[in-house]
Amino acid sequence: MDMVLVFCGLLILLVSGDFLVKGAVSLSLRLGIPALIVSFTIVGFGTSAPEMLIAIQSALEGAPGLAVGNVVGSNIANVLLVLGIPALFFTLDTRPCDTKRTYIQMIAATLVFIALTFLGPLYIWHGVVLLALLGAMLGDAFLSARKARRSAKIACGTPEELSELEDADPNMAIWKVSAYMIAGIIGLPFGASLLIEGALGIASDKNVSEEVIGLTIVAIGTSLPELATTVVAAMRRQADVALGNVIGSNMFNLLAIMGITSFFGPIDIASRFLTEDLWIMLASSLALALFVFFRLQLSRIWGFIYLTAYVVYIMTMIN
Repeated sequence: MDMVLVFCGLLILLVSGDFLVKGAVSLSLRLGIPALIVSFTIVGFGTSAPEMLIAIQSALEGAPGLAVGNVVGSNIANVLLVLGIPALFFTLDTRPCDTKRTYIQMIAATLVFIALTFLGPLYIWHGVVLLALLGAMLGDAFLSARKARRSAKIACGTPEELSELEDADPNMAIWKVSAYMIAGIIGLPFGASLLIEGALGIASDKNVSEEVIGLTIVAIGTSLPELATTVVAAMRRQADVALGNVIGSNMFNLLAIMGITSFFGPIDIASRFLTEDLWIMLASSLALALFVFFRLQLSRIWGFIYLTAYVVYIMTMIN
């Protein structure tokens, strides 16, 4: 029964998140918001919406390990799994991509988050720091987008690319946009509640910690929206969108999700995060430097390496 709850919760989360992203992107493109802003904010937030609801619901139900495990596990999965799977089938040519600025910001966000976790449980002031950093990064993205627009160089997805990737329509009727967004907003908390109930049931029955459940089942499930977007981007040889989606999602996971969840705290940080998982998350993020700074192609061999590393990571937790 617990596995049924997890499956149903994930299914509702994925469908609701897709509705929310589709409606939000359609509205943004309709209003003429630059594609870069849409890519790094609305799409990033929309694909991270399942993680957001899971984290808040976990904190409210006294399961902080599930909240932190979901975010940390999702960030690891976003790099090793979400980029590894499409790379096995479609070589991603990252040479034309210019994601240095946002990548550096993602690494900075990761380091700040790790530092805060060593200062004890996450309280409201930790959340204020994370959200302030998010605000600064969004402001920088907005200014960069305005500058790029003036020079007619908009990176990380043109409006046409984004509308194709998210199955959005810039001319979608307002009532339809509203219906998509309302369905997403209603469905997300319902799916999150079901998933958490099932996940905690599995943890109790199988004598597995909530941290491990968050790092594995929940993290993989809530990373499926990023995987779907990245696979479509890889099929269309849009390496900038694929890379930008992962970087943007990882920043939102750490700054927005953990920042907001900290207001529902305190969020205790289990010792395994401090000694193992946070450093694996940092190492996987640093591995992207090869493709951001040295412009290597994300080829099948790299896809195999990433997936193998992820399988080994999951197996060490299960065993």
